Amino acid sequence: MIVFVFGLPGTGKSYFASRLAKRIEASYVNSDRLRKELFEQRTYSNHEKKVVYDTMLDKAKKALAMDRNLVLDATFHKKETRDAFMEQLSDQGEVFYIELHSVESTIKERLKKSRPFSEADFEVYKLIQQQWEPFSGKHLVLESTNKNIEEMLLKASQYLGLEE
Repeated sequence: MIVFVFGLPGTGKSYFASRLAKRIEASYVNSDRLRKELFEQRTYSNHEKKVVYDTMLDKAKKALAMDRNLVLDATFHKKETRDAFMEQLSDQGEVFYIELHSVESTIKERLKKSRPFSEADFEVYKLIQQQWEPFSGKHLVLESTNKNIEEMLLKASQYLGLEE
């Protein structure tokens, strides 16, 4: 099973996705961490983004081929990127999509804090928000607060068919 966790910067994707991966015994791939591993100097160019997403896609294909669960954590804000993943993965195994939202005041506070891999600040959030292309496929939408991680994990487990 492949689980996409996506949304704008500061919505709590990485916090949630890393905990979901542990809960469902899945490997975990974070786009920000992967970018830092692949590029010493990060420019966030289209080429760089393509390399990061192509690497994530390769990891997803390998996980499905080995019948392993994988949680992918990235903004996936462009329809073209999501479509490429859907096209190449949909017939290879179970694929689920979870979109995270949060109120802007919470996002602003979160983005002020230093995070180990993400370099996104509130300006990056605003830029990606302007570029956001809504996801129209079947997916779970979770509202992230600073106090509801267990509720989010339970809803995700239920959506994945792992809990009633």
